[in-house]
Amino acid sequence: MSCPICSKESNQKYRPFCSRRCADVDLGRWLNGSYAVPADAPEDVDEVMEEMAKALSEKSSRPH
Repeated sequence: MSCPICSKESNQKYRPFCSRRCADVDLGRWLNGSYAVPADAPEDVDEVMEEMAKALSEKSSRPH
């Protein structure tokens, strides 16, 4: 198996990467947003946030 960052042979210690450096490069790409998981549609986020806000407001308005 080759390293997904530099294509060198992977090292068991850092698998699937060849080195700590390549593993850190990959982590950095995740953290700065270079990699992203696609969503169905941006408006889905708005709907979910509205539902969450409604549920929280209903919960906070109930007597304890």
